[in-house]
Amino acid sequence: MNTFVKMIITVLIMFFLLSTFFTFVPLGLWVSSLAANVRVSIFNLIGMRLRRVIPSRIVLPLIKSTKAGMNLSVNQLEAHYLAGGNVDKVVDALIAAHRADIDLQFEKAAAIDLAGRDVFEAVKMSVNPKVIETPNVSAVAKDGIELLVKARVTVRTNLERLVGGAGEATILARVGEGIVTTVGSSTSHKEVLENPDAISQTVLNKGLDAGSAFEILSIDIADVDVGRNIGAHLQTLQAEADKNIAQAKAEERRAMAVAREQEMRAAVVEAEAEVPRAMAQALRDGKLGIMDYYDMQNIIADTKMRSSISESGQKKKTIVDDKK
Repeated sequence: MNTFVKMIITVLIMFFLLSTFFTFVPLGLWVSSLAANVRVSIFNLIGMRLRRVIPSRIVLPLIKSTKAGMNLSVNQLEAHYLAGGNVDKVVDALIAAHRADIDLQFEKAAAIDLAGRDVFEAVKMSVNPKVIETPNVSAVAKDGIELLVKARVTVRTNLERLVGGAGEATILARVGEGIVTTVGSSTSHKEVLENPDAISQTVLNKGLDAGSAFEILSIDIADVDVGRNIGAHLQTLQAEADKNIAQAKAEERRAMAVAREQEMRAAVVEAEAEVPRAMAQALRDGKLGIMDYYDMQNIIADTKMRSSISESGQKKKTIVDDKK
């Protein structure tokens, strides 16, 4: 019984040791590298485990690059992996560039990858240019007519300026600015409709790809639509503004006239208030007799009676007219 237990313990210990050995020593990858004629020592694989590097992420891309005829080392790939890069994409990009006869070094590809760019996609765009389409760009010619222009821009990746270069959004913004400038300098919108390729030629000659990660190959005008009459709309708004200003000035003059009228009425009332005082002073000074005063009062009373009779007759006439 003791012998049987010892055998089981021995088997378990051997199993544990073998599991630990095969965990730290990926024999499958080592055999694959030997079969592909890639020199990766067993100690390098153990060192990758100790440095917390997944050996398959290094060995498989190394095999792929060796078969493609490239001379990459384990240290280069491992350093890029430890820096947080995507080793597989970098190797794929190098192979694609090598096949397309594009001069792309490992350090450049690694820098592009660490900058957050898709280096493999950039190489593919360098081989197969991409077409990006601008949204409708609103531009106004000198005759006041709005044109809605849509352009297709064919770009190719510039690997030398990919790190730190401007992206697609900058290219679209620059093309839109060039379209607005070209249309705005046209005397009539009909000139643009008759010769839309003048826009693309003018914009292309401005060197809009300077400082960007792309090289503009061509700019093609896809569509030109006639929009609003901006000039007429602006004139309408100006006329409305002038009318409002004129109305405000007229209202100001009316208010001044009303105020002047009120001032004059106040002056008349003030003058009328001085009449009794002047009459009293004239009576005291003997310049106005008592009979003269009574005659003036009779005239005033007669005038009030006549005014009352006139107003009564006017009201009766108004009532009769309303009944008719």
